[in-house]
Amino acid sequence: MEYLSIYLFAAVCLMLMLGYPVAFTLAGTALAFAAGGVLTGVFDPQFLTALPGRIFGTVNNSTLIAVPLFILMGTILEKSRIAEELLDSMARLFGSLRGGLGISVVVVGMFLAASTGIVGATVVTMGLLSLPTMLRAGYSPALATGTICATGTLGQIIPPSIALVLLGDIISNAYQQAQLKMNIFTPKTVSVGDLFVGALIPGLLLVAMYILYLLVYAKLRPESAPPAQSDKIDTQALLKGLLPPLGLILVVLGSIITGAATPTEAAGVGAAGALILALAKRQLNKTRLQEALRSTLEVTCMVFMILIGAAVFSLVFRGFGGEELIHHFFDQLPGGVMGATLVVMVAIFLLGFILDFIEITFVVVPIVGPILLAMGLDPIWLGIMIAVNLQTSFLTPPFGFALFYLRGVAPASVPTSAIYRGVVPFIIIQLLLLVALWQWPELVTWLPAAVKQ
Repeated sequence: MEYLSIYLFAAVCLMLMLGYPVAFTLAGTALAFAAGGVLTGVFDPQFLTALPGRIFGTVNNSTLIAVPLFILMGTILEKSRIAEELLDSMARLFGSLRGGLGISVVVVGMFLAASTGIVGATVVTMGLLSLPTMLRAGYSPALATGTICATGTLGQIIPPSIALVLLGDIISNAYQQAQLKMNIFTPKTVSVGDLFVGALIPGLLLVAMYILYLLVYAKLRPESAPPAQSDKIDTQALLKGLLPPLGLILVVLGSIITGAATPTEAAGVGAAGALILALAKRQLNKTRLQEALRSTLEVTCMVFMILIGAAVFSLVFRGFGGEELIHHFFDQLPGGVMGATLVVMVAIFLLGFILDFIEITFVVVPIVGPILLAMGLDPIWLGIMIAVNLQTSFLTPPFGFALFYLRGVAPASVPTSAIYRGVVPFIIIQLLLLVALWQWPELVTWLPAAVKQ
């Protein structure tokens, strides 16, 4: 009976692989196991009495208000075609270089990732906007699709991102739990803003590595990354397309880093700023605004339903003694805390094939986070490592989510094998970044410490 918690986790994974909705799978499977446990006398129903408080705490969490606001900001930028104008401006700026169109896609994808923070939205948008242009310019299908998929996953690590908002809230709770278990009754705190600051250097480093790869590739195989035929650069048009979205993102991120605003307040500024930009450009009519609001509502409902389902799952998992079982397992691993961290990273990487980042953030991190943090890991470093790890798993064939998203919008002339080949170099780049962060944690921890001084 002591392994019922593991059976519960395996059952949830199986149901998800069969295609059942995530939120209802988490809650329904957990409640079915709890009912069986109550009938057989191995589960204390008192655990479920904490559920109303958990749900109220989730709905009342001011940090999570940033989620719908950041989503609204991204959808408005997408529906109002500001992102399309940004891509056109960057293509004119870099198009005359070999590999320049690919560099434009990376830079625009970075901005788009910072504004949406959702992998699927970024991959689909960039696939629709840039893939036809890259193929017409003579880019190899593998390079074009690999660049778009890799760029789309930047939404996991480039702040301000939805993934970091959700992960930061979970890591914060896990850090407090860990300190209480260590009998520290005046616990230190870690915020979403800390994770944003910690993600800056790894995120920019990853973008630089992508661009360096494209330049080297274009040098070695110029026929696969030719310069695009571009008109003479119109400086005024370039600044008009580039400065407004860039300024908005810098204001949002800068206000968080300097402490002038919380992530939630900055998200409100970002949503309002995106709306003002769209209205100023006269690109947001009633239909597009309705589409943006409807998309925001759908994604927000999905996130909070998964949050509630995950709350039910975590309560039942703990009720079956799952947390103690995992803690005992980690204690038996060779290599101490780093051995346990490596096992968790491999597990999260594999789960990234079948679960989205939201499910992993709400289901897995609350289970393993307090245990690892109680073993002495830095919470900001752990959060960024998980984010980059998930980003890598979303790219990895044959199950990576980004590959499926792009396959859905890519023309039939682009074979799936080309998409798989194209992402391999970017997977290697991200693995190199993970190794660098593992070897030099200061890449993550230095800037947050410097900002707090």
